[in-house]
Amino acid sequence: MEIVEHIQALDEEGKLLAAAAREAGTDAELPTCPGWRVRDLLRHTGTVHRWATAFVAEGHTSPRPEAGEPDLDGAPLLAWFEEGHRHLVDTLRGAPADIDCWSFLPAPSPLAFWARRQAHETAVHRADAESARGGGPGAPAADFAVDGIDELLLAFHARPKSRVRTEKPCVLRVRATDANTVWTVRLSSEPPVTERAATSDVVDASADADCEISGPAPQLYLSLWNRLPFPTVTGDPSLAALWRENSGI
Repeated sequence: MEIVEHIQALDEEGKLLAAAAREAGTDAELPTCPGWRVRDLLRHTGTVHRWATAFVAEGHTSPRPEAGEPDLDGAPLLAWFEEGHRHLVDTLRGAPADIDCWSFLPAPSPLAFWARRQAHETAVHRADAESARGGGPGAPAADFAVDGIDELLLAFHARPKSRVRTEKPCVLRVRATDANTVWTVRLSSEPPVTERAATSDVVDASADADCEISGPAPQLYLSLWNRLPFPTVTGDPSLAALWRENSGI
């Protein structure tokens, strides 16, 4: 996906998040985030939006802590969230392509990193807000979901801090049944090593996998972020459980 597409997704996802939060009310519980209510989600996501904005708007080249969350609730909290979201979108749209600022995952540029990261940050939390209304969260588009799975498997869990590890080397396969895409995640006592391929390039998608998680990309995306159950699990179910228990970021 291109930067402009990530920014458009961020714009849309933030508006959907705010609409769901307004409908549910800030006191509503989040089934996808046990212990949280909608107010916690708005405070967290709004704070992250402002944190991200500062790197791009002010050109900070080293890590900076997030500011404290606001002591707001109800309509003032929603207005605060919407203001921060709009400022983030406008900042990214107006930033020069060669902006130099800190980022923490591989990307073609810092601007590409922040646009992508905030689009997926907001999309996952939009699903949380929608869960507070009752019923399941709306699914993202398949291409956006594939992009998000890429970020999660090829970037987030390639970092040393990933806790998805096994003493005995094994292979977890993730297969998007609607997107001709397979991710092969090699697990060991080191950080996971993931390769992505087209399904048609994998002669037998399950031949060297100890466990396979498969399903439509939008469902896989939310399930790998632990927002939905896995669509289908074949092989050793303990590896799917390992992901569920240790993949939180």
